[in-house]
Amino acid sequence: MAQSLHNIGAITLFVDDVERSKAWYQSTFDLPVLFEDDASVAFRFDNTIINLLMIPAAHSLIAPAVVANGSAGARAQFTFWVDDADAMCADLDRRGVALLNGPMDRPWGQRTACFADPDGHVWEIAQTIS
Repeated sequence: MAQSLHNIGAITLFVDDVERSKAWYQSTFDLPVLFEDDASVAFRFDNTIINLLMIPAAHSLIAPAVVANGSAGARAQFTFWVDDADAMCADLDRRGVALLNGPMDRPWGQRTACFADPDGHVWEIAQTIS
């Protein structure tokens, strides 16, 4: 059987308050809950699952590594490809999502904008412009 490290099936984000994060993800991305228990909630983004896991449950998942607190700053960014960055920014604004930056044209041929979830995980929308 061949195995591949070229397809990401799930990404787990550690959160302080799973109910707050669940509400934000449902409101921002308009997705139904795929799975939920007392410590986590998961959403399917086409071919990738985003799992939001309470920080106390995360410790045993990644031990002996440690879970950083939110004041450590962003260490990752997740990008969505969109056809129209300005229209998506307008939609995010209607949903009450504040942008961190953008939309702006980048030298690598993308028009981008970033926003963060309640736990500081950074999301980016990107439109190819050249």
